[in-house]
Amino acid sequence: MKSAILSSVLPMTVALAATAGLAGKALGAEPDKQFFRSVEGKWVGPGEIVAGKYKGTKFTCSFTGSTPDGNVGMSLDGGCRVGMFTQQMSATVQHKGRQGYKGSFMGGAAGSGLDIIGGNVVDPHKVVFTINRNQLRGVMQALVPDDNSMTVTVAVRVDEQLVPVIGMKLKRVDAVEVGSIAPN
Repeated sequence: MKSAILSSVLPMTVALAATAGLAGKALGAEPDKQFFRSVEGKWVGPGEIVAGKYKGTKFTCSFTGSTPDGNVGMSLDGGCRVGMFTQQMSATVQHKGRQGYKGSFMGGAAGSGLDIIGGNVVDPHKVVFTINRNQLRGVMQALVPDDNSMTVTVAVRVDEQLVPVIGMKLKRVDAVEVGSIAPN
């Protein structure tokens, strides 16, 4: 059962890692805005499937992050490549009042992707999402320890246990000003 669940969700979960910068919480909008601003721009980097049938599969992703005008949230567009194959990806998340953050990846569960059904910006450097599609439940954590790097971990729930399935290390490849004071 565990292997069947993992092997059916891993290809889609690889793509989900693209949504790393997309979460927040309803209270404390300033840390949320700070986190979203920190992931604006262009990001590239390697990742690996660390569990299940496709364990050991390596991939490379490239994304552009932006924040919506007048709203707290983010959009991320780009793709991931495994060998000669590239999968285009997109994700959006926005604050929805008392409901907190809601969003979708690749059209959400009604399409070919996943729903983002909740999330919290833990501090200005870390976010945790709740993801969902049919029986698949899981979390994604993104850590932005400095202006130029981001680590993403995706885990799925299997028999009441969270099993890490994806790990990514992204680097900023543009000159977006992310600090509160711009250099001269």
